Amino acid sequence: MEHIVLCPGSRSASLALAAGALAKAGRVKLLSAIDERSAAFLALGIGTATGKATAVVTTSGTAVAELLPAAVEADRSCQPILFLTADRPFRLKNCGANQTVNQEEFLGSVCRGVQQSPRDGLHLIDSSTLYSLVEDSWSKAHECPGPVHINLAFEEPLHATLKEQSDVWTGWSPDIPLHEEYFPFEEIQEFPVDVSGELFKLDPLRPGVVIAGPWRGPSEKLLGFQETLIAWQELSGWPVLADPLSGVSCLQKGLIKNWELLIPSFLPIPQEGLQVLRLGPLPASRTLESWLQTLGPKQLLITEGDFRKLDPLGISVQFSKGFATWWRSGPERDFSNSSSSKEFLATIERWFENDQAAQSFLEKLLPIQGSITEPSLARALNRLLPDGLPVMLAASSPIRDWISFAGASPSIRRCFGFRGASGIDGTLSLGMGLAVALGPTVLVSGDLALLHDSNGWLLAQPKAIPLVVVLIDNGGGGIFKQLAIETSSSEEFAELFAMPQLVDQLALAKAHGIPNRQVSCLEDLEIALEWSFSQKGPVLLRVSTDPVRDSNLRNELRKGVAQLLESISQNTF
Repeated sequence: MEHIVLCPGSRSASLALAAGALAKAGRVKLLSAIDERSAAFLALGIGTATGKATAVVTTSGTAVAELLPAAVEADRSCQPILFLTADRPFRLKNCGANQTVNQEEFLGSVCRGVQQSPRDGLHLIDSSTLYSLVEDSWSKAHECPGPVHINLAFEEPLHATLKEQSDVWTGWSPDIPLHEEYFPFEEIQEFPVDVSGELFKLDPLRPGVVIAGPWRGPSEKLLGFQETLIAWQELSGWPVLADPLSGVSCLQKGLIKNWELLIPSFLPIPQEGLQVLRLGPLPASRTLESWLQTLGPKQLLITEGDFRKLDPLGISVQFSKGFATWWRSGPERDFSNSSSSKEFLATIERWFENDQAAQSFLEKLLPIQGSITEPSLARALNRLLPDGLPVMLAASSPIRDWISFAGASPSIRRCFGFRGASGIDGTLSLGMGLAVALGPTVLVSGDLALLHDSNGWLLAQPKAIPLVVVLIDNGGGGIFKQLAIETSSSEEFAELFAMPQLVDQLALAKAHGIPNRQVSCLEDLEIALEWSFSQKGPVLLRVSTDPVRDSNLRNELRKGVAQLLESISQNTF
């Protein structure tokens, strides 16, 4: 474990003192947070970036309830995290004692494992049981990554004296791992054979397409996943439709960048149909879902160790042991003298021609100049940000606009997003966590999402976390303007759905000591970004947009691409 996020409390005092001592010794990096909800999302962001579970330490009572939103997201997005919660001994439960709740049950429904110390107090645990508890918890948090809850009952006295603290650490050296003989680090072992269904074989010599959804596997498996995708694409020639969150930073060819605008009419299907290789969960695109349903049942869904059913369409066979494992288990065949059909090659050539035409069209209609719209912002950020700089895309409009209009290649940078439960919970704190582990990071967020987690600004001091927040202020829930929701008036729509707030986000950031700027036009964006990267710690850049105008613009861009490609098709044939 490399990081601990500590929340204040009395019952958890011994955990806090231990965390502080380990941090002083250089064994862990310690961050503190007064809001348990933000703390949990901060830890989740760190764990997502590092692949190692970060521990969140809290006291008892409602503090534990605050961990649930992050636990839900960690479960659904398959990210490791440990919750270490202090509790009362059993003798103080269900008797009216202060700050006692059934907290050991709060997180159980979404956790990979729930561990409990002896109910009468942690001091009663023997060494062997303690080491087994630690090893089992760490293993469960990482095998199929997710949340683990360790609930620890502490009997009084709770607060050790300085001498007692000194006695604990006397003779211990930070250069020697604690109790390494009990739980040495081991590589995660392969999961047992998937018995959920027959292994579905794909023929790389017949037409097919790869759908790369958000990456939700252990970090140590990402490189093998990328190498396998390169090998499969080189063998098959199948085009790849990649979600920005897919982690496909390795692929240099075969990518259809504007696939969301080309489906369904401008990705023609060969007469013999298409096989579909789906890697991970579906991207955030209803258009893609509809298209996949027309392609029939020749679809294989591969997850990276998640054995839960992950196909809401119900049309695929699922293999859950990972892409690299599936590749190694495939039939041994000599493809050296084989090639794809001429019809398929011609069809794929049209895919790439249409993709390039759409790319050129968007370049002309979304230049980096003039007023800021949400589609133009997505495209401008992709072009202006340095290659390799990680970006977190908040739920709702930012991720959807990046898919549709950024024209982004996943090979340029790693994009992160937390769409396991598709909530706006913890947006700012998640971005802070990514920046703690990765260094300079950009978060693109809507105004309600940022306001919902404004306590995340409290995490900024005194660590000077290098996060640049690009705030899209569109006066509330702009995503609802893109849905076919009818109300009797704009006022009713605002009250029921958009819910605009009167908070001045720049003033709020200033109150937290956060440098901030308003960006008025696209020409100013590059200068504002350069200024942001020159600051120490978090920065807020606000752009103001019109949700009605942007909704109309999205429709116009889609129609424009369709008309262009239809014209090209008629002139070609």
